[in-house]
Amino acid sequence: MKGSLKLGTIGGIGIFVHWTFTLLIAFIIYINYRTGYNAMQIAWSVLFIVCVFVTVFLHELGHSFAAKSFNIKTKDITLLPIGGVSRLESLPEKPKEELIVTLAGPLVNIVLAFITGLFIDFPSTSEALAQELSAGVNASNFFLNFFIVNILLAVFNLIPAFPMDGGRILRAILSFKFERHVATKIAARIGQFLAMGFILLGFLYNPFLIFIGVFVIMGAQMESKYADSKYSLKGYRVRDVLMKQFTTIDAAEPIKTAIDLLLDSQSKIFLITENNEPVGTLNRDQIIVALSEEGENFLIHSAMNKSLIYLDVETLLEDVFELIYKNKSNLMLVMENNELVGTLDTENLLEFLLIKGVKSKKDYAN
Repeated sequence: MKGSLKLGTIGGIGIFVHWTFTLLIAFIIYINYRTGYNAMQIAWSVLFIVCVFVTVFLHELGHSFAAKSFNIKTKDITLLPIGGVSRLESLPEKPKEELIVTLAGPLVNIVLAFITGLFIDFPSTSEALAQELSAGVNASNFFLNFFIVNILLAVFNLIPAFPMDGGRILRAILSFKFERHVATKIAARIGQFLAMGFILLGFLYNPFLIFIGVFVIMGAQMESKYADSKYSLKGYRVRDVLMKQFTTIDAAEPIKTAIDLLLDSQSKIFLITENNEPVGTLNRDQIIVALSEEGENFLIHSAMNKSLIYLDVETLLEDVFELIYKNKSNLMLVMENNELVGTLDTENLLEFLLIKGVKSKKDYAN
């Protein structure tokens, strides 16, 4: 993720923190200062926030290690002010695997809360608890606050709404009985119903709940659409959607050549060759960046994407849908018997889905 600082690597997983995390720390310091806390109290608050994000990191690491047990690799984990994001190479689709991988995150929070609870003398009444927490984070209530945060994180993530873990757990349970796309749609609708409750409560009590509600509605919609699109490709192969006509440019040509082709055709991504062999791809965004930073005489070889993605012509589209979806701005090369027979990009796949959807509606109407 752009704007992220790499902290290190654990088990082959890159650990990053986004630069905006520093803004959160600055905000915490400012709020505590305005409240009238002294330097020691502010230091405890900052330490607590850092510990919370260590917890978020461990939550994501739980997902990653569980996924690893099913041979699913995690590219990296990035800590953001709003939480953590782990990028898995693929999502587990078998109900049992998805259930285990998804539960692993909240389970980490529950285990941390249990361990922390062993070292806490809990207040005997709710009034005493409120009194203990009212003074802000300090040495005497640090672990109590940490315990409460882990419980809240576990409960919040278990809410059955996408994109929280609870939505995926619900989808996994439903998938034991229904097709995955149907289970996704049911889970998404339940999540959106709950999101409307968040929005209503947000207007009445806390505006932040409105943000959560909108976030859940959008996340559920995207998840449902993704599952429907993938299901629509069931039974089709790469052969059915490949483009046999595609534009190639020699790597030794200047960016001006790519600009002329961009303006004179419908193509937005080009295959770059050297001695008639594929060596890279070049999309519209890369052309614009090269033009603005280096000028129109900049060589394509230095501007192209050298990471080529190959697909076999007989591969089922549902098996590579996630790969295609994650490489929206790339051109993929389709091979048959070690020979290039066509290309495929996301736009062509979306057009295929659009036409298929129209035909299905027409056939249903007839």
